[in-house]
Amino acid sequence: MSSPYPRKVITPHRPIPIEIPKGVTPTEFYNSPCNLRHLARENGLLRTDEGFLLYRKAFGHSNLFDTSIIFDTSAKVLDPMGRPVRRDQLSRKENLTFSRMTGVVFQYMLEKYPDPEEHLVFCGEASLDATWPINKPGVPSIRMIHNHFMVFEKALIASSSAAAEDDPNLTDSGHNGIFLSYLSDIYLRFLEILDLKVLRPISQDDGRLSLTGYPQGLPSWEVVGGTAELGKGQFWKEYDMVLSGFLEFYRAFFNLVASGDTKIPAGSAYADQIEDILLYSDQFHQAARILRLQVIEDPMFANEIRWQPAYKQLLYRDDRGRLIVTISQNSVGNAITELLGIVVKRISDAGAYARVEKNLVDQLLELRNRLISYNLGSALSTPSWPNGRFVPFETTG
Repeated sequence: MSSPYPRKVITPHRPIPIEIPKGVTPTEFYNSPCNLRHLARENGLLRTDEGFLLYRKAFGHSNLFDTSIIFDTSAKVLDPMGRPVRRDQLSRKENLTFSRMTGVVFQYMLEKYPDPEEHLVFCGEASLDATWPINKPGVPSIRMIHNHFMVFEKALIASSSAAAEDDPNLTDSGHNGIFLSYLSDIYLRFLEILDLKVLRPISQDDGRLSLTGYPQGLPSWEVVGGTAELGKGQFWKEYDMVLSGFLEFYRAFFNLVASGDTKIPAGSAYADQIEDILLYSDQFHQAARILRLQVIEDPMFANEIRWQPAYKQLLYRDDRGRLIVTISQNSVGNAITELLGIVVKRISDAGAYARVEKNLVDQLLELRNRLISYNLGSALSTPSWPNGRFVPFETTG
């Protein structure tokens, strides 16, 4: 097999039937409560009592299978800075519903696409820093927690051209390079403190995809017991622990970058380890100094820093069929696909999208029925599925 390298996948979409008001930039509109209402009307599949919205991605990453769950608080919480952006900001009931929905969708994908040699199956939960400037590029879910579910044909990935290795999405605009070069070992050592039973740490190279060579330099854990564990509370408890450990590391590091502050953040769950493993590490301080100097000297770079915790946490099936969990810092708005070495270029091509839309929508409606049967939400009607059946775009009014 040839050497792995990141790939650029071309994904067509149909034009979005929406007009952006004059005087408003596309990004400003996409982040507005008005657009979230439009998203639900045009692409909404299901909504729960808590406000979780399952929807078809208008600009999808994969047209084989692609859907997302967002915690749509846009009408309830008008201040975008006040909306939940991480799982640790959810109530117990909200977290339980979100975890159950994630498990049901992932199980569905594994059933529909059972062969790890043929299909890459994964989901990625993204939190985007609530202090990120509203005029930066992004998605409608920019200030709300969401999870994105995708399946790619491996043959499509294999036939795709190489992505540029310095693509900003692959490099996290410099952050990833600093983590890889200076923080990878200490990051892994710090996360060894987690008391895990279902998640088993694996080496950095063990979970890499043979086609892309990604993930790179990230802590990863195998789900011992596989698919069956997704229906148990212990897995989701440990999934939350991975996030908790990441947040502790992130806060300690960016406090050091921001002000040289070696204070242990208030309420830390791992205060002793922050001091022992992180604050006494010369490499930890060296990486903070490099980032700090770059922020001071480069205004463009400074504007892209996320000072509050922002992450991408993935659950994916590797080449051997194992379920793997990994987590990374987030930057600039890059999609979760890039953590697996896949850069998606979306192009407007109504004809190409029409050829695959029915198969995609039929799966999403089948998934919706399963969620409803498990008491996870109520169906929504849209022009593309007014009565729970697909209607081609051309025939809609």
